[in-house]
Amino acid sequence: MANVPAREVTEASAPAAPKDHSGGRRRGRSGAWGVGFAAPHALGLALFTLVPIGIALFMSLHNWPMIGSPSWIGLDNYQELLTDPTFRTALGNTFLFVVLYVPLNLVVSLGMAAWLSPRIRHRQIFRVIFFLPTVTPIVANAVVWRMLYQPGGAIDATAQSFFGIKMPDFLADPNWAMIAIVVMSVWQGFGYNMIVFSSALDSVPESQLEAASLDGANAWTAFWRIKLPLISPSLFFATTMTLITSFQVFIQPYIMTRGGPGDSTVTLVQFIYNQGFTFQKLGLASAAAWVLFVIILGVTAVQFLGQKKWVHYE
Repeated sequence: MANVPAREVTEASAPAAPKDHSGGRRRGRSGAWGVGFAAPHALGLALFTLVPIGIALFMSLHNWPMIGSPSWIGLDNYQELLTDPTFRTALGNTFLFVVLYVPLNLVVSLGMAAWLSPRIRHRQIFRVIFFLPTVTPIVANAVVWRMLYQPGGAIDATAQSFFGIKMPDFLADPNWAMIAIVVMSVWQGFGYNMIVFSSALDSVPESQLEAASLDGANAWTAFWRIKLPLISPSLFFATTMTLITSFQVFIQPYIMTRGGPGDSTVTLVQFIYNQGFTFQKLGLASAAAWVLFVIILGVTAVQFLGQKKWVHYE
């Protein structure tokens, strides 16, 4: 002990300082509060999303009548879908609607958002007017547009009065019925994306636009080279959500045409509805619903994988 420095002896003999566990307790309480707040949402997701998805998968593997006992048939429902001409027609009509509706919706909403710049007088009033169809019941809108499209309706009467042209019966013509539904759907839904794009455009820094103007860029060049890349996250969000909702189109063709004329406007969701509630084939309807689920999941996955090439986050 004589050779050990006094400072080391003092430190060795001194009692250890008590550990502060308050930080760990605070983190534990914070985690408990987080779990508590997330629990209702997680429970709702499980009960109203995950469980129904699992039940639909289970039903798709059975011959499941509306009344009676189900029986296991494996993948027979999916094989029947492959050979069902109505299903193939509904699948093609759905993709046609998506191909027509999504670009039109994005172009119209982005164009209107660009027009509603801060320099436009009463822009808030225009925003409300353009957004109103989005919050109006879609069934009411479909009924109104069905009356507009019919022979002698407002569109036909206006064309005959001002141009002397008799318009076709849009909803009774297989060549026009889907286009008429797309036009009505764009009018119904572009307001939501317009608000998203308008808010994104308002957040573009003026300093970058002024710098581009000093470099000789005109308004068109500034929009394509500066504004569009800066609002690409909002564009990605709007594109993804519009794609998902467009694959689920149902009310417009159901109210306006009932899927006609013939099967020219039958969509996947309407096919699912008919199989489940008209023909009482719940197993076949569940199989078609799972096909739609996989299609939407695949399209969304492609969107997320491809966003790295064109979406620019700050």
